[in-house]
Amino acid sequence: MRSGHHENGMSAAALHGVTWRKSGRSNANGECVELAELPDGAIAVRNSRFPEGPALVYTRAEIAAFVAGAKDGDFDDLA
Repeated sequence: MRSGHHENGMSAAALHGVTWRKSGRSNANGECVELAELPDGAIAVRNSRFPEGPALVYTRAEIAAFVAGAKDGDFDDLA
C-alpha cells in the first residue's frame, strides 16, 4: 500500500466520497487523467475513459515532483 488504506490499482469506484478533477486542457473526447485528494492527503489518479477502473495512489511529494517535472518540460517528448 502506498498511503493509508488505499492500494495502488484498487478500483477507483471503491474510493467513496472523493471529488475527481481534470485539467481544463482535457481532450473533448474524454481522454484525460483525473485526480482526487483522498482523506489521508494522498492523491489518486485515474483514466477518465475508465472511471471504475484502477486508481493509482501517490503521496503529495510524488505528485509535486511530477508536476514540477511537467512544468520543466521533462515529459514533452511524450506528448
